[in-house]
Amino acid sequence: MNQIIFASNNAHKLEEMRHALDERFELLSLSEVGFEGEIPETGRTLEANALQKAEYIYERFGRPVFADDTGLEVTALHGAPGVDSAHYSGSRDAQANIAKLLEALEGQSDRSARFRTVIAFIGPGLRELFSGEVFGSIATEVRGASGFGYDPVFLPQGSEHTFAEMGMEAKSHFNHRVRALEKLIAWLDSDAPPFAAQDEPER
Repeated sequence: MNQIIFASNNAHKLEEMRHALDERFELLSLSEVGFEGEIPETGRTLEANALQKAEYIYERFGRPVFADDTGLEVTALHGAPGVDSAHYSGSRDAQANIAKLLEALEGQSDRSARFRTVIAFIGPGLRELFSGEVFGSIATEVRGASGFGYDPVFLPQGSEHTFAEMGMEAKSHFNHRVRALEKLIAWLDSDAPPFAAQDEPER
């Protein structure tokens, strides 16, 4: 079985990724490899943040690792909160972030939005980026008790339910992180023998 470290302290993301990852791969949490503390996240794009986090863990453990960064991009807010989604309100409090978002959209007729995820994978001689997105809209009020982040107000296209009103299985059909992860797995299967040392791809 191929082991991959997931460079995130977010237990909800870890659960989603483990649910989606196929049985050929074992996803290791940061605690399982003995890492404690925070990972730097100072980039101003999703791509920069994902790479920074993956590089930080790979440099310390020298084992295949991937990291993600996700942003909620709202049309009426010109793409905000975007890269600042996790601390849109000035903190990492999800309820405060949602409250600020709903306030910013008050009176707006266009509530269209998308979630976008970028995954950075680093292994021996391997370094690639993968993206996944889901389009939808922002509900006018909080709905549902499951999920995390902006899930209680995000309505994916093709559903009348917010992410927070769905179970894990239903959400996986729309999930932006899962879509990015599926691209990573397909790449490992076809273009890059898993974890084999290769020449560094051009960036």
